[in-house]
Amino acid sequence: MFKNIGTPELIIIAAVVVLLFGGKKIPEFMKGIGEAIKEFRHASKDSK
Repeated sequence: MFKNIGTPELIIIAAVVVLLFGGKKIPEFMKGIGEAIKEFRHASKDSK
C-alpha cells in the first residue's frame, strides 16, 4: 500500500503535522502514543 513513499513525501507529511499540531504539541502527542502502545502490549501479554 505504501511502497512508493520516499523522502520527499515523508518531509511533506512531517511539515503538515507540524503545521496542524504545532511544535509544542508533538512531543505530548508522541508520549501519549508511546504510553498507549505500552499499555496495549502489557494487556496482550496478560491475555496469553
